Amino acid sequence: MPSARGAQDDAALQTLLRVAELATVVDRHAPGNGAHETVVPGLALYRSGGGGPPAHSLHRPAFCLIVQGSKRVMLADELYTYDASTYLVVTQPLPVMSQLARVTIEAPYLSLRLEFDPAELAACLQQCTIEPAARAAQEPHEASGRGLFVGPVDATLLDPVLRLVRLLDTPQDIPVLAPLAIREIAYRLLTAPEGWRLAQPLRGGSAAQRVGAAIAWLREHAMEPLRLDELAARAHMSPSSLHHHFKAVTAMSPLQYQKRLRLYEARRLLLGGELDAASAAYRVGYQSPSQFSREYARLFGAPPLRDLREWRAARSGQEA
Repeated sequence: MPSARGAQDDAALQTLLRVAELATVVDRHAPGNGAHETVVPGLALYRSGGGGPPAHSLHRPAFCLIVQGSKRVMLADELYTYDASTYLVVTQPLPVMSQLARVTIEAPYLSLRLEFDPAELAACLQQCTIEPAARAAQEPHEASGRGLFVGPVDATLLDPVLRLVRLLDTPQDIPVLAPLAIREIAYRLLTAPEGWRLAQPLRGGSAAQRVGAAIAWLREHAMEPLRLDELAARAHMSPSSLHHHFKAVTAMSPLQYQKRLRLYEARRLLLGGELDAASAAYRVGYQSPSQFSREYARLFGAPPLRDLREWRAARSGQEA
């Protein structure tokens, strides 16, 4: 009979072998730097041959798996680091800053992102005979967990991920077999130790589900003045309850979340050459260009014009 240590070593070896095969398949189907959308619904592959500056984005809900390299993700003041030994799940749209690490041309960053259909995820949750782990002890109905978490990778999770990615080599099999692999991935994530966090926004009437409704409204009306009492009424919560649960999920207040959305949009307009700094400030709802410049520099590390110059210099260096 194998020892416990021997069983652990074998499990670790099986995990490493699956990660190595995943890296081979991703490397083949993501031949150039950047994002590569695939014919599998919701599945995208990524490659990068260099670390580069931090990237700011509104991260959509997804399961993310690195198969080579590592990444640091900053949510407000919280730092999350993950690599091929861990996975990242985002359960709500969250404004984050991310930066790659341990990346070279010889050993590029390789990863995949799988966005779930919320209806399919909810259907999987209803069929779970095992409740999302730790829910009874850690997730009362009115509690809210962070909308981003990192969990350990193992062979049980990697098996359906590998089956899904292998389908890129046999696209004729995708319509029948991809939904089965995606359903198993969802099941493994929901029943993992942190699975209750993924389940929260799916439960009708839960605080996390109501926060999700508030986030959706904020995204559609980010450039309008924010009135917390009106936002709370739309989410069917009191202003104090919304503020508490919103911060529990996103690590920021509704006003801070809105500010991130505005600054992200302003930077997009600025870097895209569509508007100058003052015009971008007014476009996203700022009344004071000087306040806009201060808050822009606080988030992106430089005021608008310097940020634009540095971005153009970095871009021309990459193209040279």
